Amino acid sequence: MFLEFNRIADDRSDRIGVEINSLIIAGWAGRDAAAIEHHIEELAAIGVPRPSTTPLYYRVAAQTLSQSNELVVLGPDSSGEVEPVVVALADGLWIGIGSDHTDRKAEASGIALSKQLCGKPVGTQLWSYADVEGHWDQLILRSWAIIDGERVLYQESPVSTLRTPRDLIRKYTGTDTLPAGTLMFCGTPGAIGGIRPATRFEMELRDPVLNRSLTHSYDIPVLPVVS
Repeated sequence: MFLEFNRIADDRSDRIGVEINSLIIAGWAGRDAAAIEHHIEELAAIGVPRPSTTPLYYRVAAQTLSQSNELVVLGPDSSGEVEPVVVALADGLWIGIGSDHTDRKAEASGIALSKQLCGKPVGTQLWSYADVEGHWDQLILRSWAIIDGERVLYQESPVSTLRTPRDLIRKYTGTDTLPAGTLMFCGTPGAIGGIRPATRFEMELRDPVLNRSLTHSYDIPVLPVVS
């Protein structure tokens, strides 16, 4: 999947086109056992079976990635999840933002299947991982959702509740890096008030140390389910 990013490293910036040929979604990626259990329980409340182990790494077609401001879904049972993403390029690791948008009805039948059924929105900006790794735990994830016409805070958590990208990479590859052309979703905090659908999803990865944010948002038109 060909994507374009504006990259920011120190005081430099550039624009780059990238062919992503491998998409990995790290699930159950929390550091704290209680937080993982909370996420497992909120998914269990909507019928999703418990994972066999944590973390788990789901392989998803790279063609599901999208940088559009619109994600068309089938039926009313999907929802977004804000996540840091790590992108492996020839010159190192880069950090972006994405949404592991998932069909919750299908998730009750099989998580791997549900991951494949929805597009995966990602933002258009990247930060050098080297610039944020030293203060990673101070970064903050947030998302907002338009639900019944009202914009509500849907998720908010420091990334310290999640395993670091480096830790997830090591557990997946046994090394400190990923092959170039790989994009990995790095986990999500629980939803405030429970998982539920929305007509729009907005997300932010905030760096209070360098006073900047990665953001992305998308509308969610719903196609009718016809039998």
